[in-house]
Amino acid sequence: MLAALACSAPALAAGPPAVDARNYLVVNGKTGEVVAARGAHQRVPIASITKLMTVLVALEHAKLSDEVTVRPVAAGVGESSIGLRAGERLTVGDLVEAALIQSANDAAYALAAYVGGGDVAAFVREMNAKARKLRLRDSHFVRPDGLDAPGEYSSAADVSRLARIAMRHPEIRNVVRRRSGTIAGGRTLHTWNDLLGEFPGLYGVKTGHTGEAGWCEVAAARGRGYTIYATILGSPSRDERNAGLGALLRWGLSRYRLKSVIATDRTYALAQTGYGLAPLRVVAASPTRHAVRVGRPLVAHVVATAAVELPVHAGDRLGVVRVYQGKRLVGTRKLVAARTVERPNLPGRVGFYARHTVKHVLGWFS
Repeated sequence: MLAALACSAPALAAGPPAVDARNYLVVNGKTGEVVAARGAHQRVPIASITKLMTVLVALEHAKLSDEVTVRPVAAGVGESSIGLRAGERLTVGDLVEAALIQSANDAAYALAAYVGGGDVAAFVREMNAKARKLRLRDSHFVRPDGLDAPGEYSSAADVSRLARIAMRHPEIRNVVRRRSGTIAGGRTLHTWNDLLGEFPGLYGVKTGHTGEAGWCEVAAARGRGYTIYATILGSPSRDERNAGLGALLRWGLSRYRLKSVIATDRTYALAQTGYGLAPLRVVAASPTRHAVRVGRPLVAHVVATAAVELPVHAGDRLGVVRVYQGKRLVGTRKLVAARTVERPNLPGRVGFYARHTVKHVLGWFS
């Protein structure tokens, strides 16, 4: 049995906001459902967002407490840095914070050289192997820091997927939500993520900027019962990136509502009880709420017993209800008897059959 469920929604805007960027993608963080996109699979530079992959690979081979001796190859990296010196010793944890909070290029190289045994190119090969394993089909890495280099590219779709995977790791999730930090050598770190602490619910993820990539960012923001990821690549300025990303996040968050998709006070079926008794209401054993897309109907698939043998007791299982939005299952619960119905005693059963027989016989003459 199928039943359409109401899913009230505010009036929908005509489409996603206009943003000044080369590419963007907005997705549901849990399901990967695309909410809005422009050129999501176009291969473009992503700048320091690359460091999400660098840290992900590094943490597969090293512990946060491991001590790293900085190699000259890392100390010589310029642009955004924390001023590492060859021979200096820091923990992997310190380098992860520097790479993700302040987007330090020398910290990314220090991690790559440590895990690669001094061979940064070997570490980059690990990054590309990891990309293939994660099905990032639009991505190829050349450097661990994401600075412009021939053959270095990714896409909004891959960046969004990479960020969602990286945020499953508490070591990463706990760092990218921070606006500042202090590490070895008395170094104070400051984030480039201007929306942290400013945009409600935002808790990461990573920014990037180079001449070829423009201003980029992938961000995650929580709504009630759901998370939206927005990636914006190739904005012309830091302010335009921030404005565009905020608009995309607000759009994505507005596309979902936390709804009661299965309720215990709703009758999902009626089961015949016999003996002339009233049908038995079949109800959900427990309720469930789920974040669903606004403006798209919910459909309940109900499988329930058409008739029961008495006695039946409140809570006895009589079926199951599954609620879908499109092809996606958003809730399932067992269906049970709403009340106890006892079997009539012998005189009651005899009386029922007698009345039924008389009614049947009279029907012959009507």
